[in-house]
Amino acid sequence: MSMLKRRGLMYVLSSPSGAGKTTITRALLKNNQDLTASISATTRQRRAGEVHGQDYFFVDTNKFREMVDNREMLEHAKVFDNYYGTPKGPVEEALSNGKDVIFDIDWQGTQQLFELAAEDLVRVFILPPSRMALEKRLRDRSKDTLETEEQIRGRMSKAADEMSHYTEYDYVIINEDIDKAITQAQLILDSERLKRRRLAGLSEFVRGLKDGL
Repeated sequence: MSMLKRRGLMYVLSSPSGAGKTTITRALLKNNQDLTASISATTRQRRAGEVHGQDYFFVDTNKFREMVDNREMLEHAKVFDNYYGTPKGPVEEALSNGKDVIFDIDWQGTQQLFELAAEDLVRVFILPPSRMALEKRLRDRSKDTLETEEQIRGRMSKAADEMSHYTEYDYVIINEDIDKAITQAQLILDSERLKRRRLAGLSEFVRGLKDGL
């Protein structure tokens, strides 16, 4: 058994704003000690309560572009006039140590990850149960984020485009009940961890078993 070592996986959750991916992500992180969050770099302004290096790496546009030019990003995209990207180093270190990394990114970033590391990637898209439910969640959240009516309408319009990419994902969860959605996300994670290709040293282990028979 000592020769067996599981390589970590990249677990992507994507959804339109308000569909619940952040809540699901937090629940999975709480319930899985061997799961770590990918911390994105961003050029957007820090919100109240956010911590640099914990919620995001907050950088200016020049620094972000420098990281992209130096190929220090696994993926990057421009969303609502701000840049977001995933620094490569921490993710590669976690995977090689057998830890899984969860990503809260959009379809553009997911496409880039798929091009670079399809074998390590598990893609899950979160859908709202209805348009009305999505709008209600966005309006409820706007009370805390202080978003304007124009910004809310912009997110609703953006959601239509984002949801059209659900076919590019391995799994789809319809988040009508958050507890059920969290359970489904956990089941996907558990099953993907057991896939044969993620277990390094398996061929040698099986040969050893056969030699002893």
